[in-house]
Amino acid sequence: MRTRSLLALTGAVAALTLTAAVPASAAETPVLTTGGLGGTPVAVGDVLTAPLATGTTATLYSSATGTSGISCTSSQFTATVTDNPAAPGTATESVTAHTFAGSSCSANVIGVLGVTSITVNNLPYATSVNSDGTLTVTPASGSAIQTTVVLRTLLGSINCVYQTPSLIGKADNADNSIAFTNQQFTKTSGSSLCFANGYFTAKYAPVTADGALVYVN
Repeated sequence: MRTRSLLALTGAVAALTLTAAVPASAAETPVLTTGGLGGTPVAVGDVLTAPLATGTTATLYSSATGTSGISCTSSQFTATVTDNPAAPGTATESVTAHTFAGSSCSANVIGVLGVTSITVNNLPYATSVNSDGTLTVTPASGSAIQTTVVLRTLLGSINCVYQTPSLIGKADNADNSIAFTNQQFTKTSGSSLCFANGYFTAKYAPVTADGALVYVN
């Protein structure tokens, strides 16, 4: 009887061990990894950075189909990972910086001589990254995603302030990029030389964590 009981107990423990091993193995692959799909987990607190993809520009055009507006060849974002659960799932980040080099920006708007600066306000922003690559950027409660553009004109310097409730982007593992396409901003203040709507398009790549390429699982 004792031998049979011991065998039964041993079998039960083995069965439980095998059952527990399945979710544990799956949990080892979070949404964000480095080194490839299913690679090294990105840790909470890791800082992600990405410049504009080589050979591309960040644009804020006055219409979704036009080419009149502002174009910049130098921009970068910085974000801190706040949660990185098992895939499939949604990782979260806090965008602490999003910069544009004013010297790299130009404008082809009538009456505008050049761009002095572009400043992203109301940081930090919350960002969620889904396993399907969908990325959503949102401001703090009661706030808005806001950008202030300072332009040089024949009449002097003017400030154009644009806002949007959120931004939707797409992550792509093929080149470790994040792309935003025709994300609409609305002018909330500024002179008549500031176009009424701004459509933001940019591709940032590669996204890295401490120099290692970041993948979305």
